[in-house]
Amino acid sequence: MSTAFLQPPHSSTPQSTLAISAAAPSFLKSQSSWTLPYPLSLFSNSESQEKWASYENIFLSALRTGDFKMADQCLEALTTRFGLTNERVAALRGLWAEATATSQADLDAVMGHYEEILKADPTAFAIRKRRVALLKSMGKTGEAVAALTNLLDTNPTDAEGWSELGEMYVQQGLYDQAKFCLEEVLLLAPNGWNLHARMGEVTFMGAQQQQGGSGEQLKQLSEAVRRFCRSVELCDDYLRGYYGLKVSTTRLLEVLATSKKGQLTTSDPATGDLAPPSIENVKKLNELATSKLAEIVRRSTSGEKGWDGYSAAEIAAARELIDKDTQKIAR
Repeated sequence: MSTAFLQPPHSSTPQSTLAISAAAPSFLKSQSSWTLPYPLSLFSNSESQEKWASYENIFLSALRTGDFKMADQCLEALTTRFGLTNERVAALRGLWAEATATSQADLDAVMGHYEEILKADPTAFAIRKRRVALLKSMGKTGEAVAALTNLLDTNPTDAEGWSELGEMYVQQGLYDQAKFCLEEVLLLAPNGWNLHARMGEVTFMGAQQQQGGSGEQLKQLSEAVRRFCRSVELCDDYLRGYYGLKVSTTRLLEVLATSKKGQLTTSDPATGDLAPPSIENVKKLNELATSKLAEIVRRSTSGEKGWDGYSAAEIAAARELIDKDTQKIAR
């Protein structure tokens, strides 16, 4: 069995998703056309977690590529194996109904079906999450936020839920609320370098809303830099972390150059606020980010082994940022 089928589609590139969808027919043909009912299926040699994880991932990939026939085939196999009452299967069937809906009435019918399931079993978290996703896709962001907040009150250790709630707040420009959500995620996954980078991005966006050169902007920019530093400390080759470090230090240097002397030494131990970093240290971080981005672009573009995990869009964005910086120096 190919390990590609075990890769969740939401973390795959469009190219790999297409590859999975294209390879799916041969995989399905290799599987037995019949299965024993549970629990007798446990005695079958073909029964494995990897098999059904592959079916689910192929189903999701097929939906992304518009291959509804393949998706339906996988969904029916999962339904036959686990039954209509299985919570995960019910959520997948709901996703299928959402993807194949052709009108607002169809989406309303799916929402009604979710409501019926939740009336019978309010603890069906997979269905509650699908309901949130459907509300969001229908443009009912306020209701989606309320529903997800209610879910997190019941299950406060759901990192995925906190992350999604944070993204909803970001879309509404509510950066303080988004940062609170990301802090909850970091409590559950303190070493997630991508999470620290995302916190840096949200903090940077919040800083951009502050009055130019104000103490609050200086504070938030400094915090963004620290978040990006933590991100690249945890993952030395994380392009997004270095990109954020480059952008945030560039902006921080501009603000530091125009800040009053008193702002540069302001700190408040009672609230945990730290004094802004010195101009010299920020310059060093900016140079480090530039150097590392240039290395990543060079090695990835040349096809060096171990440097091929970056997307073309990431490399293009990094190259553009470096070129822009080079043009400023040339002037």
